[in-house]
Amino acid sequence: MAFASFDDFYPFYLGEHANRTSRRLHVIGTLLALTQFAGAIILLQPRLLLTGLLLGYGFAWIGHYFFEKNTPATFKHPLYSLRGDLRMARDVLSGRIAW
Repeated sequence: MAFASFDDFYPFYLGEHANRTSRRLHVIGTLLALTQFAGAIILLQPRLLLTGLLLGYGFAWIGHYFFEKNTPATFKHPLYSLRGDLRMARDVLSGRIAW
């Protein structure tokens, strides 16, 4: 499936994250990953980049495989999916999407 823009992709992305537990896991993983990335920069510890990736993807993939029962969009749309993770986390934390 091809998307002309992120705005076209995001509704598809949300449809792939309809399960509340999966959304929660994604938001937790995204926040943990961002924390690890910030720590890597502040503490000059590059290994935290790896743990950030593992935490972010680990939580998300558990959500997909055990709760959504679908394949992560990351495999076909990696940049849009990353942007979707960040936007969904923002939307959940701001109350636009149910936690």
